[in-house]
Amino acid sequence: MIHQYKLNGYNIVMDANSGSVHSVDEVAYDIIEMYETASKDEISRVILERYPEISQADIDETFADIEELKKEGLLFSIDPFEEMADEIKVKQSVLKAICLHVAHGCNMDCEYCFAGKGEYSGKSGIMSLEVGKAALVYLVRESGSRRHLEVDFFGGEPLLNWDVCKELVAYGRELEKKHDKIFNFTLTTNGVLIDDDVIDFTNKEMGNVVLSLDGRQVTHDRMRKNKTGDGTYDKIVDKFRRLVDARGTKEYYMRGTYTAYNKDFAADIIHMADMGFKETSMEPVVSDPTVPYALHEEDIPQLYEEYEKLALEMLERRKRGEGFNFYHYTVDLTGGPCIYKRVAGCGVGTEYLAVTPTGDLYPCHQFVGDDNMKVGTIYDGITEDHVLDIFRKGNNMYTRDKCKGCWAKLYCAGGCAANNYHSNGDINKVYNFGCELHKKRIECAVMLEVASQEL
Repeated sequence: MIHQYKLNGYNIVMDANSGSVHSVDEVAYDIIEMYETASKDEISRVILERYPEISQADIDETFADIEELKKEGLLFSIDPFEEMADEIKVKQSVLKAICLHVAHGCNMDCEYCFAGKGEYSGKSGIMSLEVGKAALVYLVRESGSRRHLEVDFFGGEPLLNWDVCKELVAYGRELEKKHDKIFNFTLTTNGVLIDDDVIDFTNKEMGNVVLSLDGRQVTHDRMRKNKTGDGTYDKIVDKFRRLVDARGTKEYYMRGTYTAYNKDFAADIIHMADMGFKETSMEPVVSDPTVPYALHEEDIPQLYEEYEKLALEMLERRKRGEGFNFYHYTVDLTGGPCIYKRVAGCGVGTEYLAVTPTGDLYPCHQFVGDDNMKVGTIYDGITEDHVLDIFRKGNNMYTRDKCKGCWAKLYCAGGCAANNYHSNGDINKVYNFGCELHKKRIECAVMLEVASQEL
């Protein structure tokens, strides 16, 4: 399967099944476009008419190059993974990560919050140390021979329960020694309660930190307000700067959301980069289509332009030695995620579970609060196998209704199961709006990587 597009002066040809990317001239681009639907004589006639300066010998040479790439499995390759997709999914069935909802409550009042202002459909609460410890024990027990385990302190706002977070890290370090495991802890925070203790402890113990910022002050304050209705930008930006400046080489990223109010979101990402935040992410809001801030299909052309604008700005900054990263533009054309991750997806309900303050288990944090998606508890284990079977047996890029024949499937693994479910009622019916945007991000990311290799 071939995908071709032109962007920023580059003619890019992607072989979907092998993952190969080719930057070619106009003639090769056109020949590849016709290669499977016309004879060599027909293609030659078109090319000679279209490019008077091109000789038949040039065309023959291009055909020879294409044939060689095809022989090597780098163009027009077959899909080698479909038959093994179910087997790959089975190998993803051992737990390796939990999202600890240490606080179902928040000190902010973000209008677009998927978690119902942090309280998950009225299920507010604070996780006790005992529940947290039991969750870590559950993770160790269910992880089998996996050595590297992941724990995300999540909410609501986890800093509302910061002392328990710290004690759980200490307990995790004890479990590491006892069970020969290695915990990687992550903190996701809105930043309001960051202080010196949070900065010091986080930068010592957390492998990654996710900091919620929507970009420019006018953008951020429009949606991310405190309980009294005031914007929070001025309350958090300096704290984020201090944390990141002290973090050294450890991972972090700024995670924002854009809505109908800031469809010029590239400016928000660039604003964060200008403040010194070099690791950025920005997601389109997923919401009820009737709310004022919702994004719609008719917005897609403008959003495409923004993604292209961002890619071009990132390239220019790289040329000046002032580059920054955007999460969705991080691709490795020589390797990237292993094939298990590409085929099976993020691990929702298989490698990954969310734990509520009371110890209930859900397939991921975006299903928390939906009683139909509760799968068990950390005390009783999995009691609703029929729910998890949705993810174990029918959740890979070949089970999604639009993914099997899509050129982008090895880059997105079928998209987000939760977004599919909440928009269509079925994890295998693709959330089309998000799908279209993600394909555009892939095109921009690949172009950026191709161009960067020339620097």
